[in-house]
Amino acid sequence: MTEHSHHHEHEEGLKSKFAQACEHFDLHLHDEEVAAATHRLLDAKKASFDTPEVKRQLLRAVELTTLKVTDSQESVLRLVERVNAFYGDHPDVPQPATICVYPNFASIVSQSLEVEGTEVACVAGGFPSAQTFIEVKTAETALAVHDGATEIDCVLSVGAFLSGDYETCSDEISEIKAACADHPLKVILETGALQTAANIKKASILAIYAGADFIKTSTGKIEPAATPEAAYVMCSAIKEYYKLTGTKIGFKAAGGLSTVDDALAYYTIVHELLGREWIDEGLFRLGTSRLANLLVAEVTGTDSKPF
Repeated sequence: MTEHSHHHEHEEGLKSKFAQACEHFDLHLHDEEVAAATHRLLDAKKASFDTPEVKRQLLRAVELTTLKVTDSQESVLRLVERVNAFYGDHPDVPQPATICVYPNFASIVSQSLEVEGTEVACVAGGFPSAQTFIEVKTAETALAVHDGATEIDCVLSVGAFLSGDYETCSDEISEIKAACADHPLKVILETGALQTAANIKKASILAIYAGADFIKTSTGKIEPAATPEAAYVMCSAIKEYYKLTGTKIGFKAAGGLSTVDDALAYYTIVHELLGREWIDEGLFRLGTSRLANLLVAEVTGTDSKPF
């Protein structure tokens, strides 16, 4: 057998593995039908979740995020100190799930964060474009974990995915997951670039089978960012995977979340499609910087802006 034909067989084997996985999922999605189903669900259910208890759960789901070109050791430390001070004074207010930063700030967050149970999340793997060598992606992930990151968010290689190179996408996620040293990996699909509900569903399946512990909507760096329609499709994939395997995959909405109403929309989709246990078990996350202060104000009944 020639090297070329052996490689071709290997490629076919991997493609068929992904194709076999896809056979178990509904991929015949029409964007208009997804939009209609999403709006029907939100119209029927969202108002019922506008309660003080749910707002406390939303605050617990927040990943307090700073991913700016102007971030510095000083600015990140100031954020952590604000978090420490606020929760020192308000131990009864639900704390955020994580503080999410660039990998070079993992050390300062992990060393200075005093809030028990808030994780240190880092974007790694060539965030936000994922356009770099796999060796760089895995090294960056391993360095972030070494410096104290307890969760990693990486981006799907969207260009490769849209070209049909599912093997590269899958291999990269698997290698980044291996570099996480058993810490949770969130794979960002960049749903705005995927454009169709069918692509979002397919990318969700690929990421899950390659090793994602969470699937996440967006980087927040391109428009459109998170949408309820994308969330509906992603949560449908998670639900179908759970029915097949009994394994729960988390969901994270990120990018463009700026109001409590936005957060309630994602809560509604997760609660209704996946169930309350996803929320109770920390498998629902909201990546945002703006929303945390709004939720704190709602939960405390003040106009407090601690972060």
